[in-house]
Amino acid sequence: MEADVVVLNRIYTRTGDQGTTALASGERRPKNDLRIESYGTVDETNACIGMARLHTASAAPEVDAMLARIQNDLFDLGADLATPDTGEPLPYEPLRIVASQVERLEREIDQLNADLQPLRSFVLPGGSPAAAALHLARTVCRRAERLVVALAAKSDEPVSDAAVRYLNRLSDFLFVASRHVNEKGQADVLWVPGKNR
Repeated sequence: MEADVVVLNRIYTRTGDQGTTALASGERRPKNDLRIESYGTVDETNACIGMARLHTASAAPEVDAMLARIQNDLFDLGADLATPDTGEPLPYEPLRIVASQVERLEREIDQLNADLQPLRSFVLPGGSPAAAALHLARTVCRRAERLVVALAAKSDEPVSDAAVRYLNRLSDFLFVASRHVNEKGQADVLWVPGKNR
C-alpha cells in the first residue's frame, strides 16, 4: 500500500456521537458491535506490543524487529476485520491477512523457541519488564482471538481463516518471546501449585 492511502486531516468528526462508527465500507455499526469489539481489541493488542517495545528495543533487538513487523501486521488485520467480505464489489482491493504472514510468525516462533529449555511448569507473567509487558500483550491477544472466533461463528459475519490463525499464532509468539527475553527462560517465574496453602 502507498503511504498516502490514509489521510487524517480532522481527528474529530462528530459522526460517532450517537454511539455508532463506520466500517471501511461505510456501513455504520454500534460501537459495541462484535466486529468493532474484535478489531478494537486487535488495536489494544498492538498498543500493548508498543509498550513492550519500550523494553525490547535495547534488551532484545532481534525480538524488537519481529515486534515491529507484527505491529504493522496488526494494522493489516484491523483493516481486514473492518472490511467484511460480503461479496459486494468495493471500489478498492481490500487488505487481507495472508498465509505468508502466519507462516512468518511460525518461523519466528521456531527461531526463538530453539534456545529455550522445555517447561516443567506454567510460567507466571513476570521476570523482566520486557517479559511482563509481552505477557500482557499475550493475554490481550487471546481476548482478541476469542472475539474474532465468536465473530467468525456468526453466519452473517465473514472472517477469513488466515485472520483467526494469525491471532492464534501471535499469542504463541508472544509467549515464546516473553521467555526468550527472560534470559532465554532462565529468569522465568514458575507456578508452584498450592505453594501458599
